[in-house]
Amino acid sequence: MDFDINSAWTAVYSNTAFLLLYLVVLIVGKRVYDLMTPFSIDEQIIEKKNLAMATSYFGYTLAMSIIFVGSLLGPSEGLLADLLKVGGYSAMGIVLLNVSRVINNKFILSKFNNTKEIIDDQNVGTGAVQAGSYIASALIIGASIHGEGGGIETALVFFVLCQLALVIMTRIYNLITPFCIHDEIEKDNFAAGIAFSGSLIAVGIILVKGAAGDFESWQSNLLQLAHYSLIAFVVLPIFRFVLDKLIIWGIDLNKEISEHQNVGAAVLEFGGTIGFSVVLYFLI
Repeated sequence: MDFDINSAWTAVYSNTAFLLLYLVVLIVGKRVYDLMTPFSIDEQIIEKKNLAMATSYFGYTLAMSIIFVGSLLGPSEGLLADLLKVGGYSAMGIVLLNVSRVINNKFILSKFNNTKEIIDDQNVGTGAVQAGSYIASALIIGASIHGEGGGIETALVFFVLCQLALVIMTRIYNLITPFCIHDEIEKDNFAAGIAFSGSLIAVGIILVKGAAGDFESWQSNLLQLAHYSLIAFVVLPIFRFVLDKLIIWGIDLNKEISEHQNVGAAVLEFGGTIGFSVVLYFLI
């Protein structure tokens, strides 16, 4: 195979342009975050060494990257058109991620003020749940803008439905666990926040299956999303029950997380739930 120097330089030029755009997206995303919150990220992370804020912002940064990649994939329409498309969808994604923080505060962790917990109490469990919410939202946004036939309106609709799915998952999670997720997180139970965050991300991974692909019609695509949402709501809780009872024989993960605040047990649940959702994604 002959090496085409012109094609190679074109690829370098194009990739450099997208990498620079990615850096711009991260900078703009941070600026928007600062403008839409009553605190400074730099002050909280650098001066106050607020791990809760760092954990939450880690999820936000990763979420921006996921949305960027989702808008990057697909057929090229020319470098300038591609840059404008990726930049536009990334900007929309930044706005939606900040909206998801408000939804998280009002409907997911609704029994206390998330900002107070993260800033005043430096509650890392709350930061972990926010991070999981950001990542789950980004997965569905990235999936909805990847494929032919969709657009801004489909991304917005799927974003709203994703937020609804996360709220429903919160209710299911509380039903299947012998402890209240709100109470445990408000008690600064980092383990509870990590475990719950994994469930939110796992739901997002399954919902990617429902939102990804070409947009055919509202009826077809919404039915597809509903189908995979139902799978997530039924299969993931069953797996969590099995994980709790069988992965470490004789050890109750729920008890370890709620009573002993065992971060190791929570990490096990976090990784196991997300790993299972990835496998399930490729099987269904």
